[in-house]
Order: sequence, then C-alpha cells, then structure tokens
Amino acid sequence: MIIFGIDIRVYFLLFLLYSFFGWLMEVICKLIQYKKFIDRGFLIGPYCPIYGTGAVLITILLKKYTNDPITLFIMVILVCGILEYLTSYLMEKIFHARWWDYSQKKFNINGRVCLDTIIPFGLLGMFIIKVSNPFLIGKIESLPEIWINVLFWMLLILYLVDNIVSTKVISYVGRTTKEVGKDLDNTEEITKKVKELLLGKSILYRRLINAYPKIQSIKVKIKEKKEEIKRQVEEQKNEIKENVKKQKKDIREKIDNIKEDKK
Repeated sequence: MIIFGIDIRVYFLLFLLYSFFGWLMEVICKLIQYKKFIDRGFLIGPYCPIYGTGAVLITILLKKYTNDPITLFIMVILVCGILEYLTSYLMEKIFHARWWDYSQKKFNINGRVCLDTIIPFGLLGMFIIKVSNPFLIGKIESLPEIWINVLFWMLLILYLVDNIVSTKVISYVGRTTKEVGKDLDNTEEITKKVKELLLGKSILYRRLINAYPKIQSIKVKIKEKKEEIKRQVEEQKNEIKENVKKQKKDIREKIDNIKEDKK
C-alpha cells in the first residue's frame, strides 16, 4: 500500500527508527540529569512510540511546508503539542495514572504540554523534514524487496507482542491504584503503596518505577486539584472580607466627615 508516494512498510520502519532515536535521546537526557541509565518508555523494547508517531505524522502532513521554515516550525509545534496532550490524556484515562506532569513549569497546558518541550520538538521536526527523512527514506527504499518484507513482518510481530505484554504490565498500575484506594484515604500513601507493590514484582513492573519515578495515581491529582480549589476559595473569601471591611471603614469615614461639616 502506498500513502503519499511512500510504501506503508517504509512508514513502519521509519516509525521504529524514530521511536528508537526518541528512546535514545530520553536515555541520554536522563543519564545527564541523574548520572545513571534509565530505560525510558512504556514498552519493553528500546523505543518510545510517541516520537515515531510524531515523526510519521510530520512526514505525512507537513511535507508541503518544506520550503517554508516558519510555517513548518509552527505546524510541527501544533502537531507535536496535540499528540503529546492526547497521549497524556488517553494514558491517564486508560491506565488511571499521570505519567508526566509539567504543572510546575511555566507556559504549560494542564501539565500535559509545556513550552520547554514543545520548542525543541519544533526544531526536531524541521530537522526530520529537511535532513533525516530524505536520508532514511532513501536508505530504506534502497533495500532489496525481500529484506524490506523480512524486516517489516519480523519487527511488526515483535512490536505487537511487546504492546500486548506492556499493556498488561501498565494496566496493573490502574487496577492496583483502585484496590489500594479502597483502604487508604491519603493520596500520597496510595502512590507510595502502589510503588512498593510494583517494586515487589518482576523486573518488567519495576522498570516502570525507574522509567517514570514521578508517576502519580489519578487520585493524587484529583486531591491536589481539590486542595488547590479549596485554597483559591479561601483566598477569595478572605479578599471579599477585606474589601467589605474597607468599604465599611470608608463609609464610616464619610459619615464622620459629613457630621463634622454640619457642625
């Protein structure tokens, strides 16, 4: 099957390559940050599908902007921002956990995307369209037909198996959060207990804690939101009280001034 002039098998191999490059970039960043190897990503294999998905979407949707760098940069930011936001939202709804949170960073949208990450994605997208795509697509398409078929089917089967196993592992987080939440009210304790249970299981489960050390159950996020709303309501109440006091004081002063004038 050909889509926009490119074989679907080439798209899949391109997807895996960029997923691997994304995983490698994440690992290097965490190595610099924490001085240790951290196997990033939801899947067991060395790839982060969100990078591969973003790269393929950019390849399909934005090729026509190749000669317009400003429009290309803006469109890449838009595509990658929507992808990251939807990925965060769906992962949260499906697996009942927040896997990354940019709430503490400036210029974020619901903690799911932020300016600090989206700008580099814009630059990477421009690099993909102008530099890496022509090279990688050319190399893949130059392979003999039999090799393209072998690589496509072999890697597709491995990828599907990885998704099935990894989904089972990740789903455990959601189920455990619900079970633990029945007995505990303190959301920090819920998250701590879930992490302890994960650490007590096999390496596939423990890997999630290392990959996402800041993972939080949804209940934690809900409680934080409630506390934030409660704090805001209290601040508004106090502000209203202060305004009422000030107005009463102003009225009394005006009345006293009127009485003084009459004297």
